[in-house]
Formats: sequence, structure tokens, C-alpha cells
Amino acid sequence: PDKKHLERLIEEAVVDCYDEEEQATGLYTMIEESVEFGFETELLGIPVTVVGVEMGEGADIYAVCTRGKKRQKIALADLPLPAKLPPGGEWLLAYRYWRGYQ
Repeated sequence: PDKKHLERLIEEAVVDCYDEEEQATGLYTMIEESVEFGFETELLGIPVTVVGVEMGEGADIYAVCTRGKKRQKIALADLPLPAKLPPGGEWLLAYRYWRGYQ
């Protein structure tokens, strides 16, 4: 998605939000509702499955990754995304853009 598309997504998610934390919550809600989780990516060259997201402190959102029985959270802004985004994956990019990572 191009910059204008990401800005439209962000605007949709934060339309009634007053501060950064509320905006992050709006984006979190859109990510949770729109992204098809269970997608594969790699962390440090190791394949993992991203099974969901969790809110952290303030404006932080974490990706919940699994490999076998192991489970680990990583900041969504730091998550290496797969070359082919999952359905709804543009919301992951919108969050990164909002955080200033794009």
C-alpha cells in the first residue's frame, strides 16, 4: 500500500481518539479485527507463526509468535514481516507508519 492508503487507514482507526494511547488502541483494534493471524515469518532466521497481537504499555503493540510449544512476544514495530503479507496485513504497515517506522 502507498503512503496515502496507509494514512487513510490510520485516519479510520484514530478518528475519535484524543491521545497517543487511544490512537494505539484504535490501531490495535483494527489489527486484531482485520489481520488473518497464523501467518509465518522469521525471527533471527528461525521460522515462527504469528498467532495474534497484545497491547503493551502506552502505544506499544506486540506480536505473539510461536514455534512448537514456545511462545514469545516481540514489538510489532520490530517484527520482520513476510514478503507476502497476510490478508489484512496493510494494518500492520499502517501501525508501523503511524509509529514512524516506514
